[in-house]
Amino acid sequence: MARKSSVNDIFLLEAALEGLELQRKRIDEQITHVRSLLGKRPGAKSSVSQVSVSAGHKRKLSPAARRRIAVAQKKRWAEYRKNAAPDSSRKSRVRPDHKAVSTIKKASEAA
Repeated sequence: MARKSSVNDIFLLEAALEGLELQRKRIDEQITHVRSLLGKRPGAKSSVSQVSVSAGHKRKLSPAARRRIAVAQKKRWAEYRKNAAPDSSRKSRVRPDHKAVSTIKKASEAA
């Protein structure tokens, strides 16, 4: 059974709607004020859309600049490797001499 809305319910809902619209108007004014402080246009959505538009442009490095970057990176890695102590948690894999292993197996089988 559907409940019939009374006059008081309608009046209450209309008052709530007016209050919410007033709050939205105040919030919109505050948003506009903050955007003006940030130097953004009133209709701008967010900086995310602006970043995605300009993200397609790629800087072009000259070959000399790429070479300088590569040399600097190699120098950094060389310095890092020179100062780095050998990692004790990582064991070096030394392959056992297969002939010695087979000799030991044969001796154990013969015994």
